[in-house]
Amino acid sequence: MKKILLICLLWITYNTSNAQTFTCDEDICVVEFNASWNSANNVEWLHKLSDVGTKRIMIDKGDWQKEFSIVVTPTIIIFVNGKESKRYQANIMMQMEAKQTDVQDKIDEIIMEEF
Repeated sequence: MKKILLICLLWITYNTSNAQTFTCDEDICVVEFNASWNSANNVEWLHKLSDVGTKRIMIDKGDWQKEFSIVVTPTIIIFVNGKESKRYQANIMMQMEAKQTDVQDKIDEIIMEEF
């Protein structure tokens, strides 16, 4: 019985310590999901978006791909208060077709809807 409890405790500790989360200091957060092998196609203008928090997450390690249903890299997701609001996905060449202005326009629209 003690061995089973010890195994359960170790399993819970391991799974909790390896849990993957991302935090964003803003109510609106734009996250780019990419893979290190596709870093040549990183969205270089991500940090230039205004009135939002931004994050780049490499899906190579962990369950990011499964957790956020990433089928192509890069993928950009706009989160509003932690919930997905809009998703932009790369083309078949794994290049982002959405432009900075497209994403910024959507951000501005979300902000205006809050008023």
